[in-house]
Amino acid sequence: MRPLPEAQQDVLAAVPSLPVEEVPLLQSSGLVLAAPAVAPHDVPPFANSAMDGYAVRAEDVHDAPVILKVLEDLPAGYVAASTVGSGTAVKIMTGAPIPDGADAVVQVEDTELRNGVVWIGSSVTAGTHVRAAGGDVAAGTRVFETGERLGAAHLGVLASIGLARPTVRRRPRVAILSTGDEILAPDVAVLQPGQIRDSNRMVLFSLLSELGADVLDLGIVRDDADLLRATLDRAVGEADAIITSGGVSMGEYDLVKTVLRDLGQISFWQVAMQPGKPFAFGLLHGTPFFGLPGNPVSVMVAFEQFARPALLHMMGATYLFRPRIRGRLLQPARTNPEKVVFLRVNVRWGGTGEWTAELSGGQLSNMLSAMAHGNAFAVVPVGIGSVEADDEVELEMFTWPELRTKAEVLDG
Repeated sequence: MRPLPEAQQDVLAAVPSLPVEEVPLLQSSGLVLAAPAVAPHDVPPFANSAMDGYAVRAEDVHDAPVILKVLEDLPAGYVAASTVGSGTAVKIMTGAPIPDGADAVVQVEDTELRNGVVWIGSSVTAGTHVRAAGGDVAAGTRVFETGERLGAAHLGVLASIGLARPTVRRRPRVAILSTGDEILAPDVAVLQPGQIRDSNRMVLFSLLSELGADVLDLGIVRDDADLLRATLDRAVGEADAIITSGGVSMGEYDLVKTVLRDLGQISFWQVAMQPGKPFAFGLLHGTPFFGLPGNPVSVMVAFEQFARPALLHMMGATYLFRPRIRGRLLQPARTNPEKVVFLRVNVRWGGTGEWTAELSGGQLSNMLSAMAHGNAFAVVPVGIGSVEADDEVELEMFTWPELRTKAEVLDG
C-alpha cells in the first residue's frame, strides 16, 4: 500500500494550473487571486462620523453641558459648507465627512436640538466617534496576496478599493459520474433487490459547489465499456477534472478499472488509509482523473484527502488542507495499525477548556449518516491499533476552511 502523504504529493505534483483571467467582482466568489490586490487609496477615503450626532470641537464641550449654535444639517454623501468654529456645531449623520474645524462627534442620544441651537449633555475628547481616513486600509497596502481564496468579506474589501475585475485563476469545471448497474437515481420510489439509490453524485455535487467549482453532471453510467469510454471522452473535452465513484477496487466487475487500464494513463493505488483505500489517479489526455471508491464515506474521505486539495492547487490557492487541532476522544476505538484511519466524530469545545470529540455514528464506509452528524475526522496514524477513552487525538475539521499549506502537510 502507498503511504497517504506520498500519494497526496504525487497528485499535487501532477495536476496543472488553471488559466489566469480577470472576472467581474460579483463572479469571483470562491476563486483564488493570481495577483496581489493593492489599495489605490485610503479606506475610508475621508474622515467621517461613526455616529448620528453633532460634529464639534472637543474643547468646546469640555465643560458640558453646553449650548452650541447649529450651522447646518449634514447627511451622508455630502460635504459641509461650513467650518466648525468656537461655539458652533454641525448636525451630522453616520458616514458623512467630518466638517473642517471639527475633531469629535457627540452622539445624538446625549443632545437636544432647540430652535437652531443644540444642548450638549456630555463631554468628548478629540477623535471620539471619528473614523480616520485610511483607518481600515491605507493607500498602497497589499490587502490580499496571490493565493488568497476570495469570500464574502474579501469581495467587500475589493469593492471598497475599486478593484472591480480581480485577476484570478479560472473557476474549475469538474465532471462527475457514478458507475454501476445497481445504481439508480434518488427519485426512484421503489428499489428492487440488489439496487441502491445514487448518493455519491449528490455528495460530490455539494462538495464541488461549496468549493466554487462548476459541475458537469454526467449522471449514472451503466456497466457498459463502450458507454463509459464515450462518457469519459465527453468529460475530457468539456471539463478541467473528472471524478468518478465506484469501479476502482479489486473486483472482477470493476469496469472503470478495466476501461481506464486500456487507456494506459491511469494508476491504480491501494492507499494506506481507511476508509478510501482503493483510489485511481492520472491524467486522461491531460485532464486530471480521480477514481474514488464506491462507498459514500470513502468518497468523502478520498475527496477531502485528494480531490479537494488538488483542485485548490489547480486554482492557485495557498492553503490546500483542512486545519487540524488536538482534542480528547471520549470513547475507545479499534483501528487498523497499517493505515491512517479517519474516524467520523463530532467535535465540541468543552467546559474544561479543551476540544472533545465523540464518534458521530457507525464507522463502516457505507454509513454516511455519521458524516452528516459529524464535523471532523479523528485521525489515527499508521502504527496505532487502538485509541482509549480520553486519549488525545488529532482532529481534522472538515467543516472549517483550509488553513494548512502543501509544505506544512507534505514537506514538514
